[in-house]
Amino acid sequence: MLPLLLTQGLYIHKMSEKKPFVLRIDPEKLKALEKWAADEFRSTNGQIEYILDQALRKSGRWKTRSENIKTEEK
Repeated sequence: MLPLLLTQGLYIHKMSEKKPFVLRIDPEKLKALEKWAADEFRSTNGQIEYILDQALRKSGRWKTRSENIKTEEK
């Protein structure tokens, strides 16, 4: 992902597209997930993404952004 140059010399990375999909989940789990998301001031979708991101990083299956940038520079 190439950075975009903004005015005043600031760089940002373009956010990747998100692919929608249907998730089948037990109603009680969804209710608990919605409460957890609200407790952390996130949307339910944002909470699911956060949980997945943390699990992927912990398992070593997802690199951090700084690791991705270092890999792109090589």
